[in-house]
Amino acid sequence: MRLTDASIAIRPRPAWEALDLGVLLAGRHRSLLMLSWALVTLPILGVLSLVLWDYPSVVIALFWWFKPLYERLPLWILSRALFGATPTLKQALKAWPGLLKRELLPSLLWRRLSLLRSFTLPVQQLEGLSGQARRLRLAVLCQADTRAARCLTLAGAHLELVLYTAAIMLVYVFMPRQMDVDWSWLLILGSDDQLLWVDHLFNLLYAVALMAWGPVYVSCGFMLYLNRRTRLEAWDIELVFKRLRQRLAGSAATLVVGALLLLGALPHSGWAYASPAPESVQPSPQSTRLTHQPLNSQQSHAAITDLLEKPPFKNPETVTGWRLPEAQEQPPTAGQAPSTWFDWLNHLLKGANVLAHLFEILLWSLAIGLLGLVIWRYRQWLRLFIASPGRDKPVTAHPPAQLFGLQVSAQSLPDDIAGTVLALWPDQPREALSLLYRALLSRLITDYQLPLKSADTEQQALQRIASLNKPALSDFSHELTGHWQNLAYGHRLPAAHVLPELCERWRSLFETGARP
Repeated sequence: MRLTDASIAIRPRPAWEALDLGVLLAGRHRSLLMLSWALVTLPILGVLSLVLWDYPSVVIALFWWFKPLYERLPLWILSRALFGATPTLKQALKAWPGLLKRELLPSLLWRRLSLLRSFTLPVQQLEGLSGQARRLRLAVLCQADTRAARCLTLAGAHLELVLYTAAIMLVYVFMPRQMDVDWSWLLILGSDDQLLWVDHLFNLLYAVALMAWGPVYVSCGFMLYLNRRTRLEAWDIELVFKRLRQRLAGSAATLVVGALLLLGALPHSGWAYASPAPESVQPSPQSTRLTHQPLNSQQSHAAITDLLEKPPFKNPETVTGWRLPEAQEQPPTAGQAPSTWFDWLNHLLKGANVLAHLFEILLWSLAIGLLGLVIWRYRQWLRLFIASPGRDKPVTAHPPAQLFGLQVSAQSLPDDIAGTVLALWPDQPREALSLLYRALLSRLITDYQLPLKSADTEQQALQRIASLNKPALSDFSHELTGHWQNLAYGHRLPAAHVLPELCERWRSLFETGARP
């Protein structure tokens, strides 16, 4: 990496300006980034769709979870394009499988949901760090600009959702007007097996939306990383000195020739041979110097050493666990390294520590779950001890006196419902059907304690009736509600034989001792 070849101005920037620069950098190479992203992601989506055709939700979940695999290719392209070595599409696709070898499982497991993913990805991919070296490096880098990196991830998630929704709406907008389109098609997509291709079409629209945002997300995180390194390592100052050296390199030969000519013009008498002075004794590097200063060399060295041992230069971390002691240095035997056995056992013990932590988390989760289950199982018994005095008596809600603009109170209804309905039917059919429907609502509230509200609709009332698990009552309610809606909203009278049949069914349900 040669800073002098960078295509951007290397200088410290605010974090938000670095994000803007990342958007501009992705826009400059958008063709290569989007095309390479598409050639990598779309085949993966196609394979997942073919293997899991009956489970489109699983396909989109796996495709979303594999995002860290796709993000490595744009970072590789941008890291070379930034310093004037923009790769071709063929080179990028050829390099992508090799980029997946480093830290693959951590990227797909415990680091997958990290909000700093775009900011920390260059550390493992470009610097090639892992383990303790990676943790120490991130401890220094993450002392600043992490807020911007988290905001980038959260804003990117919302932007993906917006682009995905916009793509779906765009498909609907471009449907021909001649098509008889009903919004109820959204309700049957998940139940009709023959419409699975629609779900897979929506998955493809998400992949297209991700194609537009994914490279920009990686570019912004890369710019945050470079901006942080510029501040830590003073790249802007290094660039100034390099340019100064390049500018002076051309005039160095002229200065040397001028100095030689000046020395040759001096008289020879000026060259006097002085007697050699006795060699002065030079102090050793360990000896004390600057003794006449307020702070001598040893005190300065101690103060500098103490400062370097503290943050932000060093961030010590205590890690407990089982490990074998370091093997004493012994001459290696033929064909075997002396520390191979100890290194293997140490790695085994580290893996055992990880399993122990996972088992501890599992036990705590099980204990918390059992505690919650016990509380839920004996919630009625616990309520006797924790209920407040003001809640001893249950609050009874008053039944509504009016539903859908109809009076449903018992005082507004006659005693003989069926007889009154049959008497009103020849001359006043609307009042007759209205009376029967009001009587049904009133009986549902009083006899079955159905929690109907004044804001409910006819369909919501039918759904609550279906929850009673009484087929005869549900069928009667559906038929009566349908005839009432046809008459009230469509002004269509039912057939002459319908109302007497409804009255007979009314008597069988409510006047012959049929109660819940």
